[in-house]
Amino acid sequence: MALQVGIDRSGVNPLTVTALCPCSKVHALSKSGGTILGLGSQSTKVKFRLVVHGGSHGVLRVPKVSPMYCRLFMAVAKAESDFVGEGVGEEEVGQSYDLSKRDNLHTGNEHKASQLKKRVLSGLGIGIAVGSVVLAGGWVFTIAVAAAAYVGAREYFELVRSRGIASGMTPPPRYVSRVCSIISALMPILTLYCGHAEVSVAFAAFVVAITLLLQRGNPRFAQLSSSMFGLFYCGYLPCFWVKLRCNFAAPALNTEISGVWPVVLGGQTHWTVGLVATFFTISSIIAADTFAFLGGKAFGRTPLINISPKKTWEGALIGLVGCIAASTILSKILSWPKSLPRTIAFGFLIFFGSLFGDLTESMIKRDAGVKDSGTLIPGHGGLLDRADSYMFTGALAYSFVKIFLPLFGV
Repeated sequence: MALQVGIDRSGVNPLTVTALCPCSKVHALSKSGGTILGLGSQSTKVKFRLVVHGGSHGVLRVPKVSPMYCRLFMAVAKAESDFVGEGVGEEEVGQSYDLSKRDNLHTGNEHKASQLKKRVLSGLGIGIAVGSVVLAGGWVFTIAVAAAAYVGAREYFELVRSRGIASGMTPPPRYVSRVCSIISALMPILTLYCGHAEVSVAFAAFVVAITLLLQRGNPRFAQLSSSMFGLFYCGYLPCFWVKLRCNFAAPALNTEISGVWPVVLGGQTHWTVGLVATFFTISSIIAADTFAFLGGKAFGRTPLINISPKKTWEGALIGLVGCIAASTILSKILSWPKSLPRTIAFGFLIFFGSLFGDLTESMIKRDAGVKDSGTLIPGHGGLLDRADSYMFTGALAYSFVKIFLPLFGV
């Protein structure tokens, strides 16, 4: 921007901030009593150029002018630049902050909606698949449990090898982890074939112990203990779901749905005590988890335990009530078990087994320093993140039906 200002010998031409910058802010300053600078009457005709660099301050280039005039022009330009720059800068910062805040909020809402959509779709897919597998029973159910045991074992040993756990202990070698994962997958199959899991557990423990002892280097007890717990957690406990579904082959005669079940799908004899007990247990676990989650979100105030900060006493109590209510309703629908007190006791047992399994997996993940055990299921994490509530519950349900229900609740 180049300006020329003429100053005659006979008069004074006032030099103002408005003359240097025609913007509205500077006009407002001039009208509101801004300083008007001028030159004395004894002056020569001067030509000068105003150059503004970067909007931070102005620089006046005045050729062949006395130092007094130079200082005067510099003061005018600097006052103009500071006034305009300050107002514009504050306004631009405020607008940028508001836009950034709105963008972050919009992005966060989109991410939450996307995660919720993934969780719902994944949950529906898992529910349909699990329901079909449970209905099929036999080898279909057993192979599905074996596959889940293998994937769960792989996730478990990855957690054991993570930085958080491995920093305090020596993890088992990778080939031992792979052997344990394969054995965990074979244990449910051996349970169906042999009818019990004790032989497979003893054989698996022997193989793992020999493998660790014969490894190169110095074997560590931490390697043995973490491997044995992996076999118990990911291999032995899932076997009880096979025993619950397949070992109780007596028909559930009082279940009304069996009377209308198509002959093509097995007819009335397809609805055995094992099928009813498995559906009863899985449905009660889903109810416990759902009510505990919703209750904790709505009313959660008091933390339940340090290893899982998001769990609250309020959510746990609401989950317990929801689990017992679901068990009671299922008992009326399936006509199993026939005794209401035993139904309520069964609901208590299922809830505490579900909660204990969830907290156990939370403890492992907390030591590992991770949020999820894996990324297999979109919106949910790993398989252990979804199956943690089922780990101990299968063994508890099988023991309850076998010991505390006369004639298996029929």
